[in-house]
Amino acid sequence: MSHIAAEGSAMLTDLYQLTMAQAYYASGIDSTEGCFHLSFRENPFGGGFTIACGLEQAAEWLEAWHVSAGDIAFLRGRLAADGTRLFTDDFLALLAELRFTCDVAAIPEGTVVFPREPLMRIAGPLPMGQLVETALLTIVNFQTLVATKAARVRLAAGIDPVMEFGLRRAQGPDGGLSASRAAYAGGCDSTSNVLAGERFGIPVAGTHAHSWVMAFDSEVEAFEAYADALPNNVTLLVDTYETLEGVRRAVEVGQRLRERGGKLLGVRIDSGDLAWLSVKAREILDAAGFVDTKIVASNELDEHLIASLKDQGAKIDLWGVGTKLVTGWDQPALGGVYKLSAVRRPGGEWVPRVKVSEQVAKMTVPGRQGVRRYHRADGSLAGDMIYDIDRAPVHEATMIDPTEHLRRKSFTANHTAAELLVPVFEAGRRVWQPPALDEVRERTLASLAVIDPSLTRTLNPHIYPVGLEHGLNDLRTALVMRSKGFDRDAAVPSRAAIAEADAAVARDAVAEPERLGLNDTTKE
Repeated sequence: MSHIAAEGSAMLTDLYQLTMAQAYYASGIDSTEGCFHLSFRENPFGGGFTIACGLEQAAEWLEAWHVSAGDIAFLRGRLAADGTRLFTDDFLALLAELRFTCDVAAIPEGTVVFPREPLMRIAGPLPMGQLVETALLTIVNFQTLVATKAARVRLAAGIDPVMEFGLRRAQGPDGGLSASRAAYAGGCDSTSNVLAGERFGIPVAGTHAHSWVMAFDSEVEAFEAYADALPNNVTLLVDTYETLEGVRRAVEVGQRLRERGGKLLGVRIDSGDLAWLSVKAREILDAAGFVDTKIVASNELDEHLIASLKDQGAKIDLWGVGTKLVTGWDQPALGGVYKLSAVRRPGGEWVPRVKVSEQVAKMTVPGRQGVRRYHRADGSLAGDMIYDIDRAPVHEATMIDPTEHLRRKSFTANHTAAELLVPVFEAGRRVWQPPALDEVRERTLASLAVIDPSLTRTLNPHIYPVGLEHGLNDLRTALVMRSKGFDRDAAVPSRAAIAEADAAVARDAVAEPERLGLNDTTKE
Protein backbone atom coordinates (compact mmCIF):
# COMPACT_ATOMS: atom_id res chain seq x y z
CA MET A 1 0.00 0.00 0.00
CA SER A 2 1.12 3.58 -0.49
CA HIS A 3 1.99 5.70 2.54
CA ILE A 4 -1.05 7.97 2.21
CA ALA A 5 -3.53 5.12 1.72
CA ALA A 6 -2.08 3.25 4.69
CA GLU A 7 -2.33 6.36 6.87
CA GLY A 8 -6.10 6.56 6.49
CA SER A 9 -6.14 10.23 7.37
CA ALA A 10 -9.60 11.80 7.26
CA MET A 11 -7.85 15.04 6.28
CA LEU A 12 -7.30 13.67 2.77
CA THR A 13 -10.39 15.60 1.73
CA ASP A 14 -11.57 18.98 0.53
CA LEU A 15 -12.55 21.64 3.06
CA TYR A 16 -16.11 21.82 1.80
CA GLN A 17 -16.69 18.18 2.73
CA LEU A 18 -15.99 19.13 6.34
CA THR A 19 -18.12 22.26 6.25
CA MET A 20 -21.00 20.28 4.73
CA ALA A 21 -20.59 17.61 7.41
CA GLN A 22 -20.88 20.28 10.11
CA ALA A 23 -23.92 21.72 8.37
CA TYR A 24 -25.57 18.25 8.25
CA TYR A 25 -25.21 18.03 12.02
CA ALA A 26 -26.39 21.60 12.54
CA SER A 27 -29.45 20.92 10.35
CA GLY A 28 -30.36 17.81 12.28
CA ILE A 29 -30.21 15.50 9.28
CA ASP A 30 -26.91 13.80 10.14
CA SER A 31 -28.79 10.51 10.72
CA THR A 32 -30.26 10.65 7.21
CA GLU A 33 -28.53 8.15 4.96
CA GLY A 34 -27.30 8.92 1.47
CA CYS A 35 -26.36 6.69 -1.43
CA PHE A 36 -23.49 7.95 -3.56
CA HIS A 37 -22.00 6.57 -6.77
CA LEU A 38 -18.53 7.04 -8.24
CA SER A 39 -18.54 6.95 -12.03
CA PHE A 40 -17.06 8.66 -15.09
CA ARG A 41 -18.63 10.20 -18.18
CA GLU A 42 -16.20 9.39 -21.01
CA ASN A 43 -13.60 6.74 -21.76
CA PRO A 44 -10.13 8.30 -21.46
CA PHE A 45 -7.75 8.86 -24.39
CA GLY A 46 -10.61 8.86 -26.88
CA GLY A 47 -10.83 5.09 -26.44
CA GLY A 48 -13.61 2.55 -26.41
CA PHE A 49 -13.01 1.06 -22.95
CA THR A 50 -11.67 1.72 -19.45
CA ILE A 51 -9.99 -0.56 -16.89
CA ALA A 52 -11.20 -0.23 -13.29
CA CYS A 53 -8.35 0.14 -10.81
CA GLY A 54 -7.56 1.45 -7.33
CA LEU A 55 -10.12 -0.47 -5.27
CA GLU A 56 -7.57 -2.15 -3.00
CA GLN A 57 -5.99 1.13 -1.95
CA ALA A 58 -9.41 2.75 -1.60
CA ALA A 59 -10.50 -0.07 0.72
CA GLU A 60 -7.28 0.22 2.74
CA TRP A 61 -7.88 3.93 3.21
CA LEU A 62 -11.51 3.44 4.24
CA GLU A 63 -10.58 0.72 6.72
CA ALA A 64 -7.90 2.92 8.29
CA TRP A 65 -10.04 6.09 8.18
CA HIS A 66 -9.73 8.12 11.36
CA VAL A 67 -9.56 11.63 12.76
CA SER A 68 -6.52 12.17 14.97
CA ALA A 69 -6.02 14.57 17.87
CA GLY A 70 -3.68 16.52 15.62
CA ASP A 71 -6.42 16.77 12.99
CA ILE A 72 -8.81 18.19 15.56
CA ALA A 73 -6.22 20.73 16.67
CA PHE A 74 -5.66 21.79 13.07
CA LEU A 75 -9.38 22.18 12.39
CA ARG A 76 -9.88 24.11 15.60
CA GLY A 77 -7.58 26.78 14.20
CA ARG A 78 -9.43 27.26 10.91
CA LEU A 79 -11.20 30.60 10.60
CA ALA A 80 -14.35 31.65 8.77
CA ALA A 81 -14.57 34.70 6.50
CA ASP A 82 -15.41 36.98 9.44
CA GLY A 83 -12.42 35.82 11.48
CA THR A 84 -14.38 33.60 13.87
CA ARG A 85 -13.73 29.88 14.21
CA LEU A 86 -15.01 27.84 11.28
CA PHE A 87 -15.74 24.65 13.21
CA THR A 88 -17.65 24.47 16.49
CA ASP A 89 -16.52 22.53 19.53
CA ASP A 90 -19.63 20.35 19.34
CA PHE A 91 -18.87 19.34 15.76
CA LEU A 92 -15.19 18.68 16.48
CA ALA A 93 -16.17 16.48 19.42
CA LEU A 94 -18.47 14.47 17.14
CA LEU A 95 -15.80 14.28 14.46
CA ALA A 96 -13.22 12.96 16.91
CA GLU A 97 -15.48 9.98 17.69
CA LEU A 98 -16.62 9.34 14.12
CA ARG A 99 -15.91 5.98 12.51
CA PHE A 100 -16.52 4.67 8.99
CA THR A 101 -19.86 2.84 9.03
CA CYS A 102 -20.99 2.79 5.38
CA ASP A 103 -21.88 -0.03 3.03
CA VAL A 104 -19.66 -0.16 -0.05
CA ALA A 105 -19.98 -2.18 -3.23
CA ALA A 106 -17.56 -1.89 -6.14
CA ILE A 107 -16.50 -3.33 -9.47
CA PRO A 108 -13.34 -5.45 -9.03
CA GLU A 109 -10.04 -4.11 -10.33
CA GLY A 110 -9.02 -5.28 -13.77
CA THR A 111 -12.60 -5.30 -15.06
CA VAL A 112 -13.29 -3.52 -18.32
CA VAL A 113 -15.86 -0.79 -17.64
CA PHE A 114 -17.64 1.93 -19.56
CA PRO A 115 -19.00 5.46 -19.05
CA ARG A 116 -21.89 6.09 -16.63
CA GLU A 117 -21.42 2.77 -14.84
CA PRO A 118 -20.94 3.10 -11.06
CA LEU A 119 -17.46 1.87 -10.16
CA MET A 120 -18.38 2.21 -6.47
CA ARG A 121 -21.62 2.52 -4.51
CA ILE A 122 -21.36 4.04 -1.01
CA ALA A 123 -24.38 4.11 1.30
CA GLY A 124 -24.48 5.41 4.86
CA PRO A 125 -24.87 8.53 6.99
CA LEU A 126 -24.71 11.66 4.85
CA PRO A 127 -21.76 13.25 6.69
CA MET A 128 -19.61 10.15 6.24
CA GLY A 129 -20.59 9.76 2.59
CA GLN A 130 -19.35 13.29 2.00
CA LEU A 131 -16.15 12.96 4.01
CA VAL A 132 -14.84 10.01 1.96
CA GLU A 133 -15.68 11.44 -1.47
CA THR A 134 -12.47 13.27 -2.29
CA ALA A 135 -10.04 10.50 -1.34
CA LEU A 136 -12.01 7.84 -3.22
CA LEU A 137 -12.01 10.00 -6.31
CA THR A 138 -8.28 10.74 -6.24
CA ILE A 139 -7.39 7.08 -5.66
CA VAL A 140 -9.76 5.54 -8.21
CA ASN A 141 -9.53 8.30 -10.84
CA PHE A 142 -5.75 8.19 -11.13
CA GLN A 143 -5.23 4.44 -10.99
CA THR A 144 -8.08 3.79 -13.43
CA LEU A 145 -6.56 6.33 -15.82
CA VAL A 146 -3.08 4.77 -15.72
CA ALA A 147 -4.36 1.19 -15.87
CA THR A 148 -6.34 2.09 -18.98
CA LYS A 149 -3.29 3.69 -20.58
CA ALA A 150 -1.25 0.61 -19.74
CA ALA A 151 -3.90 -1.63 -21.31
CA ARG A 152 -3.75 0.42 -24.49
CA VAL A 153 0.05 0.08 -24.54
CA ARG A 154 -0.31 -3.64 -23.85
CA LEU A 155 -2.63 -4.04 -26.84
CA ALA A 156 -0.27 -2.09 -29.11
CA ALA A 157 2.75 -4.16 -28.02
CA GLY A 158 0.99 -7.46 -28.57
CA ILE A 159 2.97 -10.31 -27.00
CA ASP A 160 6.11 -8.19 -26.55
CA PRO A 161 7.11 -7.48 -22.93
CA VAL A 162 6.43 -3.94 -21.67
CA MET A 163 8.44 -2.36 -18.86
CA GLU A 164 7.11 0.68 -17.01
CA PHE A 165 9.86 3.05 -15.92
CA GLY A 166 8.20 6.40 -15.34
CA LEU A 167 8.95 7.02 -11.66
CA ARG A 168 11.30 9.92 -12.33
CA ARG A 169 8.63 11.66 -14.42
CA ALA A 170 5.65 10.78 -12.22
CA GLN A 171 3.52 13.21 -10.24
CA GLY A 172 5.50 12.91 -7.01
CA PRO A 173 6.43 9.84 -4.92
CA ASP A 174 2.87 8.69 -4.13
CA GLY A 175 1.84 9.33 -7.72
CA GLY A 176 4.80 7.30 -8.93
CA LEU A 177 4.01 4.40 -6.61
CA SER A 178 0.32 4.36 -7.54
CA ALA A 179 1.19 4.66 -11.22
CA SER A 180 3.54 1.68 -11.10
CA ARG A 181 0.86 -0.41 -9.42
CA ALA A 182 -1.82 0.63 -11.90
CA ALA A 183 0.49 0.11 -14.89
CA TYR A 184 1.13 -3.48 -13.83
CA ALA A 185 -2.58 -4.02 -13.18
CA GLY A 186 -3.23 -2.69 -16.68
CA GLY A 187 -0.93 -5.22 -18.36
CA CYS A 188 2.70 -4.11 -18.08
CA ASP A 189 5.17 -6.90 -17.32
CA SER A 190 7.63 -5.14 -15.01
CA THR A 191 8.64 -1.82 -13.48
CA SER A 192 11.87 0.02 -12.78
CA ASN A 193 10.33 1.26 -9.50
CA VAL A 194 12.04 -0.76 -6.78
CA LEU A 195 9.67 0.44 -4.04
CA ALA A 196 6.69 -0.69 -6.13
CA GLY A 197 8.40 -4.05 -6.53
CA GLU A 198 8.83 -4.32 -2.77
CA ARG A 199 5.33 -3.09 -1.86
CA PHE A 200 3.29 -4.81 -4.55
CA GLY A 201 5.38 -7.76 -5.72
CA ILE A 202 5.82 -6.38 -9.24
CA PRO A 203 8.82 -7.78 -11.18
CA VAL A 204 11.56 -5.13 -11.34
CA ALA A 205 13.83 -4.62 -14.34
CA GLY A 206 16.32 -2.12 -15.73
CA THR A 207 19.54 -1.55 -17.65
CA HIS A 208 21.97 1.33 -17.06
CA ALA A 209 22.06 5.04 -17.85
CA HIS A 210 24.14 7.15 -20.23
CA SER A 211 26.03 8.43 -17.18
CA TRP A 212 27.55 4.97 -16.75
CA VAL A 213 29.06 5.10 -20.23
CA MET A 214 30.17 8.70 -19.85
CA ALA A 215 31.97 7.91 -16.56
CA PHE A 216 34.56 5.88 -18.51
CA ASP A 217 37.14 6.94 -21.08
CA SER A 218 35.55 4.84 -23.81
CA GLU A 219 32.26 3.15 -24.57
CA VAL A 220 33.78 -0.30 -24.86
CA GLU A 221 35.51 0.12 -21.50
CA ALA A 222 32.17 1.03 -19.92
CA PHE A 223 30.50 -2.01 -21.48
CA GLU A 224 33.29 -4.30 -20.29
CA ALA A 225 33.11 -2.96 -16.75
CA TYR A 226 29.33 -3.42 -16.65
CA ALA A 227 29.63 -6.99 -17.95
CA ASP A 228 32.25 -7.75 -15.32
CA ALA A 229 30.12 -6.28 -12.54
CA LEU A 230 26.82 -7.95 -13.54
CA PRO A 231 27.69 -10.87 -15.86
CA ASN A 232 24.26 -12.45 -15.42
CA ASN A 233 22.23 -9.31 -16.20
CA VAL A 234 23.86 -7.60 -19.18
CA THR A 235 21.71 -5.29 -21.28
CA LEU A 236 23.76 -2.42 -22.72
CA LEU A 237 22.56 1.08 -23.61
CA VAL A 238 24.11 1.69 -27.03
CA ASP A 239 23.12 5.22 -28.08
CA THR A 240 25.33 7.41 -25.85
CA TYR A 241 27.49 8.38 -28.84
CA GLU A 242 26.72 6.65 -32.17
CA THR A 243 24.07 3.97 -31.97
CA LEU A 244 25.19 1.38 -34.52
CA GLU A 245 28.81 1.68 -33.41
CA GLY A 246 27.51 1.12 -29.92
CA VAL A 247 25.80 -2.08 -31.10
CA ARG A 248 29.09 -3.29 -32.64
CA ARG A 249 30.94 -2.60 -29.39
CA ALA A 250 28.21 -4.43 -27.48
CA VAL A 251 28.81 -7.40 -29.78
CA GLU A 252 32.54 -7.30 -28.97
CA VAL A 253 31.79 -7.38 -25.27
CA GLY A 254 29.13 -10.01 -25.81
CA GLN A 255 31.61 -12.29 -27.54
CA ARG A 256 34.07 -12.05 -24.64
CA LEU A 257 31.17 -12.50 -22.21
CA ARG A 258 30.10 -15.64 -24.06
CA GLU A 259 33.62 -17.08 -23.79
CA ARG A 260 33.33 -16.73 -20.02
CA GLY A 261 29.97 -18.49 -19.97
CA GLY A 262 27.90 -15.30 -19.83
CA LYS A 263 25.25 -13.91 -22.16
CA LEU A 264 24.47 -10.57 -23.79
CA LEU A 265 20.78 -10.34 -22.93
CA GLY A 266 19.98 -7.18 -24.84
CA VAL A 267 20.85 -3.77 -26.22
CA ARG A 268 18.75 -0.68 -25.54
CA ILE A 269 18.14 2.17 -27.97
CA ASP A 270 16.86 5.37 -26.37
CA SER A 271 16.94 7.91 -29.20
CA GLY A 272 16.89 8.41 -32.95
CA ASP A 273 14.91 6.63 -35.65
CA LEU A 274 13.89 3.60 -33.63
CA ALA A 275 12.44 1.72 -36.60
CA TRP A 276 15.51 2.05 -38.82
CA LEU A 277 18.05 1.68 -36.02
CA SER A 278 16.37 -1.44 -34.66
CA VAL A 279 16.43 -3.10 -38.10
CA LYS A 280 20.13 -2.30 -38.55
CA ALA A 281 20.91 -3.37 -34.99
CA ARG A 282 19.16 -6.69 -35.60
CA GLU A 283 21.29 -7.24 -38.70
CA ILE A 284 24.50 -6.60 -36.75
CA LEU A 285 23.49 -8.86 -33.88
CA ASP A 286 22.30 -11.70 -36.10
CA ALA A 287 25.41 -11.55 -38.29
CA ALA A 288 27.53 -11.96 -35.17
CA GLY A 289 25.51 -14.91 -33.93
CA PHE A 290 23.56 -13.01 -31.26
CA VAL A 291 20.13 -14.01 -32.54
CA ASP A 292 18.77 -14.35 -29.00
CA THR A 293 19.91 -10.91 -27.88
CA LYS A 294 16.86 -8.69 -27.44
CA ILE A 295 16.46 -5.15 -28.69
CA VAL A 296 14.92 -2.85 -26.11
CA ALA A 297 13.44 0.49 -27.17
CA SER A 298 12.55 3.53 -25.08
CA ASN A 299 12.22 7.30 -25.68
CA GLU A 300 8.77 8.84 -25.08
CA LEU A 301 6.84 5.79 -26.21
CA ASP A 302 3.08 5.35 -26.04
CA GLU A 303 0.52 3.11 -27.72
CA HIS A 304 0.43 5.23 -30.87
CA LEU A 305 4.20 5.25 -31.41
CA ILE A 306 4.49 1.54 -30.61
CA ALA A 307 1.80 0.74 -33.19
CA SER A 308 3.53 2.97 -35.74
CA LEU A 309 6.92 1.35 -35.15
CA LYS A 310 5.40 -2.09 -35.57
CA ASP A 311 3.77 -0.97 -38.83
CA GLN A 312 7.21 0.21 -40.00
CA GLY A 313 8.71 -3.22 -39.39
CA ALA A 314 10.79 -2.26 -36.35
CA LYS A 315 12.77 -5.13 -34.85
CA ILE A 316 12.02 -4.30 -31.23
CA ASP A 317 11.53 -7.07 -28.68
CA LEU A 318 10.82 -5.13 -25.48
CA TRP A 319 9.26 -1.72 -24.92
CA GLY A 320 10.20 0.66 -22.13
CA VAL A 321 7.35 3.12 -21.50
CA GLY A 322 7.65 5.92 -18.98
CA THR A 323 6.44 9.50 -19.03
CA LYS A 324 3.45 9.08 -21.31
CA LEU A 325 2.19 6.14 -19.29
CA VAL A 326 2.52 7.24 -15.67
CA THR A 327 1.26 10.76 -16.32
CA GLY A 328 -1.66 9.78 -18.57
CA TRP A 329 0.10 12.07 -21.05
CA ASP A 330 -2.68 12.90 -23.51
CA GLN A 331 -5.43 13.04 -20.86
CA PRO A 332 -4.08 13.88 -17.41
CA ALA A 333 -7.31 13.14 -15.51
CA LEU A 334 -10.13 10.62 -15.78
CA GLY A 335 -12.77 13.11 -14.68
CA GLY A 336 -14.62 10.71 -12.43
CA VAL A 337 -17.53 12.10 -10.41
CA TYR A 338 -19.21 11.22 -7.12
CA LYS A 339 -22.93 11.93 -6.95
CA LEU A 340 -25.75 11.54 -4.44
CA SER A 341 -28.57 9.47 -5.94
CA ALA A 342 -30.89 8.54 -3.05
CA VAL A 343 -31.63 9.44 0.57
CA ARG A 344 -33.31 7.59 3.40
CA ARG A 345 -34.73 9.17 6.53
CA PRO A 346 -34.56 7.12 9.75
CA GLY A 347 -37.13 4.33 9.53
CA GLY A 348 -38.08 5.20 5.96
CA GLU A 349 -37.41 3.85 2.47
CA TRP A 350 -34.84 5.01 -0.03
CA VAL A 351 -36.05 8.05 -1.97
CA PRO A 352 -34.37 8.63 -5.35
CA ARG A 353 -32.69 11.96 -6.13
CA VAL A 354 -31.54 13.39 -9.44
CA LYS A 355 -29.27 16.29 -10.40
CA VAL A 356 -30.53 18.16 -13.47
CA SER A 357 -28.26 20.00 -15.87
CA GLU A 358 -28.52 21.84 -19.17
CA GLN A 359 -26.01 19.25 -20.41
CA VAL A 360 -27.67 15.85 -20.79
CA ALA A 361 -24.38 14.07 -20.02
CA LYS A 362 -24.29 15.75 -16.60
CA MET A 363 -27.76 14.70 -15.54
CA THR A 364 -27.35 12.05 -12.88
CA VAL A 365 -29.03 8.68 -12.49
CA PRO A 366 -31.33 8.25 -9.46
CA GLY A 367 -31.64 5.31 -7.11
CA ARG A 368 -29.24 2.76 -5.66
CA GLN A 369 -27.58 1.40 -8.74
CA GLY A 370 -26.30 -1.96 -9.82
CA VAL A 371 -24.80 -3.05 -13.16
CA ARG A 372 -25.58 -6.24 -15.03
CA ARG A 373 -23.30 -7.39 -17.82
CA TYR A 374 -24.98 -9.52 -20.45
CA HIS A 375 -23.15 -12.10 -22.55
CA ARG A 376 -24.21 -13.84 -25.72
CA ALA A 377 -24.18 -17.60 -26.04
CA ASP A 378 -20.63 -17.50 -27.45
CA GLY A 379 -19.37 -15.59 -24.39
CA SER A 380 -18.99 -12.22 -26.10
CA LEU A 381 -20.27 -9.07 -24.42
CA ALA A 382 -23.77 -7.97 -25.41
CA GLY A 383 -24.21 -4.86 -23.25
CA ASP A 384 -24.30 -3.47 -19.71
CA MET A 385 -27.50 -2.40 -17.98
CA ILE A 386 -27.63 0.00 -15.02
CA TYR A 387 -30.63 -0.62 -12.78
CA ASP A 388 -32.05 0.37 -9.39
CA ILE A 389 -31.39 -2.44 -6.91
CA ASP A 390 -34.61 -1.47 -5.08
CA ARG A 391 -36.54 -1.98 -8.34
CA ALA A 392 -34.54 -4.88 -9.75
CA PRO A 393 -35.84 -6.09 -13.13
CA VAL A 394 -36.50 -9.63 -14.20
CA HIS A 395 -33.85 -11.31 -16.35
CA GLU A 396 -35.60 -10.35 -19.58
CA ALA A 397 -35.36 -6.59 -19.71
CA THR A 398 -34.85 -3.62 -21.99
CA MET A 399 -32.34 -0.85 -21.51
CA ILE A 400 -32.41 2.64 -22.97
CA ASP A 401 -29.50 4.95 -23.81
CA PRO A 402 -29.93 7.88 -21.39
CA THR A 403 -28.49 10.35 -23.91
CA GLU A 404 -30.65 9.18 -26.81
CA HIS A 405 -33.96 7.53 -25.93
CA LEU A 406 -34.40 6.09 -29.42
CA ARG A 407 -31.46 3.75 -28.84
CA ARG A 408 -32.49 0.73 -26.82
CA LYS A 409 -31.55 -2.90 -26.48
CA SER A 410 -33.42 -5.90 -25.10
CA PHE A 411 -32.02 -8.95 -23.33
CA THR A 412 -33.73 -12.32 -23.27
CA ALA A 413 -33.26 -15.78 -21.82
CA ASN A 414 -30.66 -16.36 -24.56
CA HIS A 415 -28.30 -14.01 -22.68
CA THR A 416 -26.46 -14.77 -19.47
CA ALA A 417 -26.06 -11.98 -16.93
CA ALA A 418 -23.47 -11.22 -14.25
CA GLU A 419 -23.56 -8.58 -11.53
CA LEU A 420 -20.49 -6.35 -11.71
CA LEU A 421 -20.53 -4.76 -8.25
CA VAL A 422 -19.45 -6.91 -5.30
CA PRO A 423 -19.81 -6.14 -1.55
CA VAL A 424 -16.69 -4.56 -0.06
CA PHE A 425 -17.90 -3.08 3.27
CA GLU A 426 -21.02 -3.81 5.30
CA ALA A 427 -21.78 -1.23 8.01
CA GLY A 428 -18.13 -0.19 7.93
CA ARG A 429 -16.72 -3.71 8.27
CA ARG A 430 -14.67 -4.94 5.34
CA VAL A 431 -16.09 -8.18 3.92
CA TRP A 432 -13.90 -8.32 0.81
CA GLN A 433 -10.31 -9.45 0.54
CA PRO A 434 -8.33 -8.10 -2.42
CA PRO A 435 -6.83 -10.57 -4.85
CA ALA A 436 -3.10 -10.60 -5.54
CA LEU A 437 -1.99 -7.95 -8.01
CA ASP A 438 -1.02 -10.71 -10.45
CA GLU A 439 -4.67 -11.83 -10.41
CA VAL A 440 -5.81 -8.28 -11.14
CA ARG A 441 -3.43 -8.15 -14.12
CA GLU A 442 -4.76 -11.48 -15.37
CA ARG A 443 -8.33 -10.19 -15.06
CA THR A 444 -7.36 -7.17 -17.16
CA LEU A 445 -5.89 -9.36 -19.89
CA ALA A 446 -8.92 -11.67 -19.79
CA SER A 447 -11.28 -8.67 -19.95
CA LEU A 448 -9.47 -7.30 -22.99
CA ALA A 449 -9.65 -10.70 -24.67
CA VAL A 450 -13.46 -10.87 -24.63
CA ILE A 451 -14.34 -7.38 -25.84
CA ASP A 452 -14.79 -6.78 -29.54
CA PRO A 453 -11.70 -5.47 -31.40
CA SER A 454 -13.78 -2.52 -32.54
CA LEU A 455 -13.64 -1.28 -28.94
CA THR A 456 -9.87 -1.60 -28.56
CA ARG A 457 -8.78 0.21 -31.69
CA THR A 458 -7.20 3.59 -31.02
CA LEU A 459 -8.88 5.42 -33.90
CA ASN A 460 -12.67 5.93 -33.84
CA PRO A 461 -13.50 3.01 -31.55
CA HIS A 462 -16.99 1.56 -31.46
CA ILE A 463 -19.33 2.65 -28.63
CA TYR A 464 -20.21 -0.21 -26.31
CA PRO A 465 -23.93 -0.40 -25.42
CA VAL A 466 -24.59 0.81 -21.87
CA GLY A 467 -28.06 1.90 -20.87
CA LEU A 468 -30.57 2.40 -18.10
CA GLU A 469 -33.05 -0.34 -17.35
CA HIS A 470 -36.40 0.70 -18.79
CA GLY A 471 -38.04 1.35 -15.43
CA LEU A 472 -35.05 3.30 -14.12
CA ASN A 473 -35.08 5.42 -17.25
CA ASP A 474 -38.77 6.18 -16.70
CA LEU A 475 -38.05 7.09 -13.09
CA ARG A 476 -35.21 9.41 -14.13
CA THR A 477 -37.40 11.08 -16.74
CA ALA A 478 -40.22 11.60 -14.23
CA LEU A 479 -37.87 13.16 -11.67
CA VAL A 480 -36.28 15.45 -14.27
CA MET A 481 -39.69 16.55 -15.54
CA ARG A 482 -40.86 17.23 -12.00
CA SER A 483 -37.74 19.30 -11.26
CA LYS A 484 -38.48 21.43 -14.32
CA GLY A 485 -42.05 22.12 -13.21
CA PHE A 486 -43.79 19.61 -15.48
CA ASP A 487 -46.13 17.04 -13.91
CA ARG A 488 -45.16 18.38 -10.50
CA ASP A 489 -48.14 16.65 -8.88
CA ALA A 490 -47.64 13.38 -10.72
CA ALA A 491 -46.53 10.44 -8.63
CA VAL A 492 -43.16 8.86 -9.19
CA PRO A 493 -43.79 5.52 -10.96
CA SER A 494 -44.37 2.69 -8.49
CA ARG A 495 -42.37 -0.50 -8.58
CA ALA A 496 -45.40 -2.40 -9.82
CA ALA A 497 -46.04 0.11 -12.61
CA ILE A 498 -42.43 0.00 -13.67
CA ALA A 499 -42.38 -3.80 -13.66
CA GLU A 500 -45.56 -3.90 -15.75
CA ALA A 501 -44.20 -1.38 -18.24
CA ASP A 502 -40.88 -3.19 -18.45
CA ALA A 503 -42.60 -6.50 -19.13
CA ALA A 504 -44.61 -4.88 -21.91
CA VAL A 505 -41.49 -3.45 -23.51
CA ALA A 506 -39.72 -6.80 -23.23
CA ARG A 507 -42.63 -8.49 -25.00
CA ASP A 508 -42.43 -5.93 -27.75
CA ALA A 509 -38.68 -6.43 -28.18
CA VAL A 510 -39.31 -8.93 -30.94
CA ALA A 511 -41.74 -6.65 -32.72
CA GLU A 512 -41.05 -4.32 -35.59
CA PRO A 513 -38.92 -1.19 -34.89
CA GLU A 514 -41.95 1.10 -35.15
CA ARG A 515 -43.57 -0.55 -32.14
CA LEU A 516 -40.44 0.09 -30.06
CA GLY A 517 -40.36 3.71 -31.09
CA LEU A 518 -36.99 3.35 -32.83
CA ASN A 519 -38.18 5.38 -35.78
CA ASP A 520 -39.83 8.06 -33.66
CA THR A 521 -37.99 11.34 -34.15
CA THR A 522 -40.04 13.30 -31.63
CA LYS A 523 -37.81 15.06 -29.12
CA GLU A 524 -38.75 15.35 -25.47
